[in-house]
Amino acid sequence: MSNTDFMLAVEDLSVSFDGFKAIDNLTLYVDRDELRVIIGPNGAGKTTLLDLVCGKTRATSGSIKFSNREMTGLSEYAIVRAGVGRKFQTPSIYENLSVFQNLAVSFPRGRGVFGALAFRTTDDVRQRVADVAAEIGLEDALEREAAQLSHGQKQWLEIGMLLMQAPQLLMLDEPIAGMSVRERELTADLLKRISKGRAVIVIEHDMDFVQQIADKVTVMHQGRILAEGSMAQVQNDPRVIDVYLGH
Repeated sequence: MSNTDFMLAVEDLSVSFDGFKAIDNLTLYVDRDELRVIIGPNGAGKTTLLDLVCGKTRATSGSIKFSNREMTGLSEYAIVRAGVGRKFQTPSIYENLSVFQNLAVSFPRGRGVFGALAFRTTDDVRQRVADVAAEIGLEDALEREAAQLSHGQKQWLEIGMLLMQAPQLLMLDEPIAGMSVRERELTADLLKRISKGRAVIVIEHDMDFVQQIADKVTVMHQGRILAEGSMAQVQNDPRVIDVYLGH
């Protein structure tokens, strides 16, 4: 296996559950500054792929390199510390804390609620919170309790909690589910902003949204990559139309 300039290099990756190959000899490369969207029918293996990258699931075989460092075999915690952030479909924020507190406890020194209790908010943390709040569009909501935020704002807050850790790779699973039209537009802008200087991978079903944000689209089917390219290329690929877009 050679060194690569890619932020993420997944090579010959497979994982089997009870003899069923959920990911089947998959190879995927993502650049820094790239916003990659992964699409495909349910059961294609999209979420499983993110689970493998973040260490939640162990690969049966193959390699996952992040900034040229082999990640298979590392704990989830070690992968986060290396610079990989992952957002799941349901937001996990501290509803009873303010937006400011949610962001502050996500700063690497304040990890976990116990750490947060003993954690003094120093100037560097305040500055980082201010920067991230501006990036996610919540600079005017810092004192609000997280429970009072709209659904979209909660999703942005959770993205902000990941950004506090300054990840180099950010993975988001269906970030616009349940959002209003306006929130979707703002999320598209947000995702484009945060892909500068890092790699962002998004799993999404909404094709209009994919078209708005994707630098490149990867289509998965039955644990493999079916097609890859611009939205226009994959939309016109007969195999993609057959297994996915045609339904």
